[in-house]
Amino acid sequence: MDAAFTEEQDEIRRTLRTLLRERCGPDEVKAAVHAAPGYDEALWRQLARTLGLPGLALPAAYGGVGCGVTELALACEETGRVLLPSPLLPTAVFAAPLVAALGTEEQRAELLPRIAEGALTAALAVPGRALPEALGLVGARDGARNGVWDGAQAGSWAGGGRAGGVQARPDRDEGAGWRLYGQVEQVLGGHSAELLLVAARAGGYARGRTLLFLVPAEADGLVRTRLTALDATRPQARVELRDVPAELLGVDGGGSGGGEEVAEALAAVGTAAAAVLAAEAVGAADAALARTVDYVRAREQFGRPIGSFQAVKHRLADVYVAVQAARSAAYYAAWAAAQGGGAENTEAAAAGGLALAQALEAQRTAAAEAVQLHGGIGFTWEHEAHLYFKRAASDELLFGPVHRLRARAAEREGLFGAADRAPYGGHDGRGGNDVHGGRDAQGVQGAHAGQGRHDGPDGPDGRDGPRKAVAV
Repeated sequence: MDAAFTEEQDEIRRTLRTLLRERCGPDEVKAAVHAAPGYDEALWRQLARTLGLPGLALPAAYGGVGCGVTELALACEETGRVLLPSPLLPTAVFAAPLVAALGTEEQRAELLPRIAEGALTAALAVPGRALPEALGLVGARDGARNGVWDGAQAGSWAGGGRAGGVQARPDRDEGAGWRLYGQVEQVLGGHSAELLLVAARAGGYARGRTLLFLVPAEADGLVRTRLTALDATRPQARVELRDVPAELLGVDGGGSGGGEEVAEALAAVGTAAAAVLAAEAVGAADAALARTVDYVRAREQFGRPIGSFQAVKHRLADVYVAVQAARSAAYYAAWAAAQGGGAENTEAAAAGGLALAQALEAQRTAAAEAVQLHGGIGFTWEHEAHLYFKRAASDELLFGPVHRLRARAAEREGLFGAADRAPYGGHDGRGGNDVHGGRDAQGVQGAHAGQGRHDGPDGPDGRDGPRKAVAV
């Protein structure tokens, strides 16, 4: 791994930081979130046409810049620093890679150039508030099967053929078309996106599969309602689909194969998205820390700056260490994701999940300390400290929580057995990992403290080798 950034990467960071410092201060952010689309459209057009931001990670053949995950992560670190309200995350991080991975050549040629130039915004609609599950960031709520994210598991969050979710059926009147019905909550940017990528279940319960469908904003029967979100800089919407005509993204091979292909594409997008989200959270945490440091240097008590008090120094030092550690983890996750490998790149997937967990923790710590150390002014609506605090809380609700991100990374590495993945952790839900001489799932007492079950032909659960230990 080469830890040094190229001149081009440094230039992307420098140019974007300069522009956002001029155009996206706290007052501009507060004004932008009250606009109808939830962001400053003029600034978005400038970012798209001048810097090529939405097409940064798209191939040059489709009008993109031709960079990769690392450059997109660096850009999002800068947008996170100012809490930029924009359709960058739903369009460039979630939707565009799915179109590139699953779309037919005609769909890619039609949609990707418009996304790259900023003329088309898109959003990913996943039923059941299950975006982190769909992207493979966390395991399924009902438990993973051997830690594997498969097509059948994907059906659980998409409705699984049961009531709820979004259902799809062939449109007999239109021939090759489809019809969607259902409802999706918490669609990031869904109220203003000009194109929706909707995950829906086709084929019923027994032979169902999860597919992605393209739904234009002007489709008949589509009802979108902007929701009141905790973090106004990430606008969310409720999307209702009332027998809406839709176009299948890609080609349906029939059977369950299509569902597996979609699940793999979502997992690959989740690997890159975790690194990008981690970098964005690091940018927000770093900005909150910098604002707090500036304040404690200027604010005086008892005739001296409050930043000179040892207790304040220690608190800020802890935040600084957390932010720097999270930044290193985010950069490594971006590098690992850029190496390719898709859903099979388990190292990148685990690194992305752990980096996101660490970044969310650092962001939460930095935002909380910013509110506390700003004193009374930090609790006011007029100050920007509450914006960073709300971003930290919202991110963990949308993409976490942290303990599930880490549990998913542990599952990918095969660190725990089936009993350890019982509801709420531990053996059969009782908690604990049998690392201090406790009983295993079969009631066998460990011979000494720290002894766990043995994995392999001679072990009770028949896996290959002793259980690994790791600090996450």
